Amino acid sequence: MTDASESSDDPTGVKIRGIYTTALTHLLAERDGVEVVQPSPVIADRFGRDLPLEPAEATVWTTDDRQGVGVVGPAATAIREVLASVGRDTLTWEDSAPQGAVVDGTVTETKGSGAIVDLGDRSGFLPFSNSDDHVETGDDLRVQVAEPRAPWDNGRPVLDTALDVERPLVTLVRDGASRASGQPELAELLPTDPPEGWRARWGRAADDAGLDALGDALDAAVERANSLDAALDAAGDIAEPPRTVFEGQPTVWAWFGRESRFALDEQRREVTTTMAGHHRIKAGDERASAAVDFVEAVCDGDGAFPFEAVTRQFGPTEGETIAIDHGKPAGHCIRLGRGEITDYDSDGTVRVEREMSPGGTYDGLGIDRQAGDVAITKLTEGKWWYPTIYRGSDGEKRGTYVNVCTPVEIFPDSVRYVDLHVDVVKHADGTVERVDDDELDAAVEAGHVPEALAEKARAVASAVENALS
Repeated sequence: MTDASESSDDPTGVKIRGIYTTALTHLLAERDGVEVVQPSPVIADRFGRDLPLEPAEATVWTTDDRQGVGVVGPAATAIREVLASVGRDTLTWEDSAPQGAVVDGTVTETKGSGAIVDLGDRSGFLPFSNSDDHVETGDDLRVQVAEPRAPWDNGRPVLDTALDVERPLVTLVRDGASRASGQPELAELLPTDPPEGWRARWGRAADDAGLDALGDALDAAVERANSLDAALDAAGDIAEPPRTVFEGQPTVWAWFGRESRFALDEQRREVTTTMAGHHRIKAGDERASAAVDFVEAVCDGDGAFPFEAVTRQFGPTEGETIAIDHGKPAGHCIRLGRGEITDYDSDGTVRVEREMSPGGTYDGLGIDRQAGDVAITKLTEGKWWYPTIYRGSDGEKRGTYVNVCTPVEIFPDSVRYVDLHVDVVKHADGTVERVDDDELDAAVEAGHVPEALAEKARAVASAVENALS
């Protein structure tokens, strides 16, 4: 589908929701050819001007874990470029299972509430309630991506066997029913009807939109519905799964790092009172949002990020357990396990101890993992690296591994960062070795790590290597 910004002189409309809305609205407002549409009442009031209730060419929403945003719509690729510019530790990806894609897939496994379907590059989850037919392992199905999932999320995109075309303000449902709208008065007023076999379902925002906006939204939905019908006719019956029958709407994801969250604070501060660490705090715990809003209502937002106040209120503190979520530049996230916080410092440092299970070897160190080994990890909020010391059951040091990563963030339940591949190890005999530069180079070549971020990683690795030698 052609990007609206390429086919018209009209600005590209972007709808934004979630904890990053004010910052991203300000950021996008500075870009030529972009206009924020369908604002919430708070945003409309905060920006002091009329923001139109026009159809959006891209919708931006905060992910459930508040770590980043998803973007869907014809203009998603253009918005991805803007998001990537927020900070050097913002990482972005295009989804291989975008919203609205129709795929012929194969059921590889059934679970209590649904089935796992092989889509090719990814697998999806089909709730049994989203299929009228009984589903078993080995079945070939034609499914649509109803809810995409961020690559760092352990969940799978949610699938449906019913097909629809979702556009801002209106959704067309392909069910062979009457073309009459759910709001008959709109069907009479608008010049365009849904195609045969499709039914219009209007969103709540349609109540406040003008007829021109409603007509444009329906026209765009009808065009896409006709394209889907043509694709289904051309595909015929299900054959040779997995195969994509109909491309979904462009869907991209942006994972913000700590530096990027503070950069978004600066964007928001241009518009309204914003305390230090506004987005960092809200990303850590949903309960903190109301507290942040209260603080900003009674203060001017100056000062440093209040790590001690935040962690004392929401965690983590000494004696609690915390997970280490090890993000990868390709987009997925690996949980390294949970450990106990044995030491806490109000300057932003925690010490986490984990008992290691035997079997395998420690990456980089090349030594066997033995029963009774303990990993002692020292993590400091905002640092681009952290060390893990491995000790045997006798207390002897078996080696040190220093991970180079995007700035560490210590949230109530987990520590988060994105691994930048290159690391430094110190062996038990004192030998210092820098490892995995080739993996970082490959990640840059693959487009997973921006060059500016790679340069920072190499500089950090060099500094750590010199300090340990």
